Amino acid sequence: MREAAFVKQNKDKWLKFESILSNKTILNPDELSNLYIEITDHLSYARTFFRKSNTELYLNQLASQAHLKIYKTKKESKNRIVSFYKTEFPTLFYKHQRELLIAFLVFALFVIAGAFSAASEGDFVRSILGNGYVNMTLENIEKGDPMAVYKEQGEFNMFLGITLNNIKVALMAFAYGILLGIGSLYIMLQNGVMLGSFQYFFYENGLLWESARTIWIHGTIEISVIIIAGCSGLVLGNGLLFPGTYTRLESFKRGVKNGLKILVSTIPFFVIAGFLEGFVTRHTQMPDWLAIFIIVSSLALIIFYYVIYPIQLHKKQKQVELESQLKIL
Repeated sequence: MREAAFVKQNKDKWLKFESILSNKTILNPDELSNLYIEITDHLSYARTFFRKSNTELYLNQLASQAHLKIYKTKKESKNRIVSFYKTEFPTLFYKHQRELLIAFLVFALFVIAGAFSAASEGDFVRSILGNGYVNMTLENIEKGDPMAVYKEQGEFNMFLGITLNNIKVALMAFAYGILLGIGSLYIMLQNGVMLGSFQYFFYENGLLWESARTIWIHGTIEISVIIIAGCSGLVLGNGLLFPGTYTRLESFKRGVKNGLKILVSTIPFFVIAGFLEGFVTRHTQMPDWLAIFIIVSSLALIIFYYVIYPIQLHKKQKQVELESQLKIL
């Protein structure tokens, strides 16, 4: 269908919708939502066949106005939290896979740098982990219980303290994104170097497997969501650096909003990581197969929710849009 014919066929509908939106009367949210779906179908068609045309720009503006009005008038669903984690966030996060990859690569790079520095300089581990921690761990190694640090506090106190501390680190990773994303990368640097030097310290003492099977019981989720928090900071920074077709202020607002959503998504995972560290990791004598099962399951959960599931939802969305376009044709 030619653009002129497409406009002629739907012009009256668009003008009517525009008139409704400009009316100060509060409409039935469900009726407005149905109209909004129709406009977004037209917008999807225009984006496919009339890209960067005046028709696409007009429909995009109309859809944006409708979106704002719907969310101002429609009552919040009782299942708002469920819908956020089930559809809203994963759909959003598909667009930020690049930032996630950058955060991961930066973190991995500095893990390697931390391990290399620990291997090259004798005092590097102490400068990163602190003399107190290193001396205590060496004493625990001599006593035959190198992972005793995870047994010193009570389960609940450890769970609460670790969870709050991890959320604090995540908040910093997000907030430092306002420094054009560089601050978030710095948090990745700090934590990456610490992890690399930490693991090399145990390797140097012949305890790499013992430390890995214990630490990664909680560390798999903990480290993963710190990287994801770094991703949220990069999203914030990108909002300032790359406004695209928006004004810089509007782009910044969107960056803050999307970054916050990413940050909020990590909270349940931090709670899970804190629970594992407080209640499970301390059982250092558990069989290897059980530790491996927990680690692999944790990694699978993170990869599914933050990588595979968003891709699946995106494919379903594209399929729905395609079907809508075929109906218009």
